[in-house]
Amino acid sequence: MTGFGSAVCSEGDFSVSVELKTVNNRYFKLSLRLTDGYSTLEQRIESILRSVIDRGTVNANIRIGGTREEVGFQINTAVLESYVKQLSEVAARTHGQKGYAHYGMISLDRLAFLPGVVSTKNENDELKNENIEPLLEKTIREALDALQTMRKTEGESMGKDLTANVESLRQLIGSITELAPRTAPAYRQKLKERIEKAMEEQGLSLGDADFVRELAVYADRCDISEELVRFQSHLEQFTSAMQSKESCGRKLDFLTQELFREVNTVGSKANDAEITKYVVEIKTIIERIREMVQNIE
Repeated sequence: MTGFGSAVCSEGDFSVSVELKTVNNRYFKLSLRLTDGYSTLEQRIESILRSVIDRGTVNANIRIGGTREEVGFQINTAVLESYVKQLSEVAARTHGQKGYAHYGMISLDRLAFLPGVVSTKNENDELKNENIEPLLEKTIREALDALQTMRKTEGESMGKDLTANVESLRQLIGSITELAPRTAPAYRQKLKERIEKAMEEQGLSLGDADFVRELAVYADRCDISEELVRFQSHLEQFTSAMQSKESCGRKLDFLTQELFREVNTVGSKANDAEITKYVVEIKTIIERIREMVQNIE
């Protein structure tokens, strides 16, 4: 389910800024941007997010900074020199002149934006992650609260839409249930007319027993009563799951698949133009429901 939440907290020597955005996904997927030097906290950050969000793509932008001058930035000269050396070698190979590129010809202000060149400076790097973790968790949870508030509002709107779609399915499947008993008699009349015409052209006759046997075989093959009963049952389970306070996204996803499977069987067995029309409408609604339930945890 889509949503956005942010929070900023400061304490002691540190300041933490967190921005969270979520978009639709069947599974949990995290895309994390974190201030250099704090990569060891990534697992803890994912654990906190997973404790609240079960499904969806989460884009997390987390910035950790200092509130005092002692906590600033430093240039990693080894990384910078490595960049310069590699660029010089590439330039030499490209232009056929050894040392074509050198320090004076490379823009250092541009190199400063390359990964790893500039990093956070802290007087006690071994303890900084331990010191920042409580503040980091506090800030993430505040951002999650804001995110969940927005997602809840969207969820209520989606719930109304799902309820309306389920009611439409209930009405359409009710119409098919009313039409279902006529399929066998209609086929009987068509079959009788076709057989009589064919027999008349060939000068043959068909016994009543043969005709009844053929009709019985078809009646069994086109019977959709079981599919209709199961479809109704799935609708009831779907409604019940929606009203549950527990996580129901995966259950709704499964029931949606079952609804589609049952109505697909109805369409293939019924062999009736009007029923087929209702089946197409039902499939369209189920597809809308399928897209929505992907966003529900």
